[in-house]
Amino acid sequence: MTTSPPATPRVPQAVTGVVPPQLGEGRIREAWPSLLGVAPGAALLGKKLVQSWVLTPVGWLVLAPLFALKLAPFVCKRYTLTNRRLMIRKGLRPAPVSEVPLEQIDDVRLDPAKVDPFFVSGTLEVISNGQVVMTLPGVPEPEGFRHAVINAVKAWVPSKATGPFQPASEVK
Repeated sequence: MTTSPPATPRVPQAVTGVVPPQLGEGRIREAWPSLLGVAPGAALLGKKLVQSWVLTPVGWLVLAPLFALKLAPFVCKRYTLTNRRLMIRKGLRPAPVSEVPLEQIDDVRLDPAKVDPFFVSGTLEVISNGQVVMTLPGVPEPEGFRHAVINAVKAWVPSKATGPFQPASEVK
């Protein structure tokens, strides 16, 4: 009788993102941009048409191809937050196009001029050394994503763990 080799122990990940960066990169949160992040001009035109009573069907016809473009595997974008970095990924097998390590993030700002209640999205600006190093247009539920990034920085970068943990539900 032959014995099988012992199985390698697998460390279960009970909570999303609760993997020390030394052991591996764990995804904390991922967001697909709203239609404003895909094609802002056409999305705003579709919004205006949908808000009118007469041209609503035309507005949906304008927005329908944008939904398809948003999910098209070769061009779709994703905003991914891990326990090591924040990145913009694109493509069929998403590869980072732009990234910022958590150690370099000082703050994340929500641009109030680019918040759109119709699409429930907004633009986030990632600040490092007083400069905007990354802009995330069309982030769905931007305040929650902003808090996720700030909390990830506080949790995984020991030098930036100042102040109490602030859950996303406590929006000021």
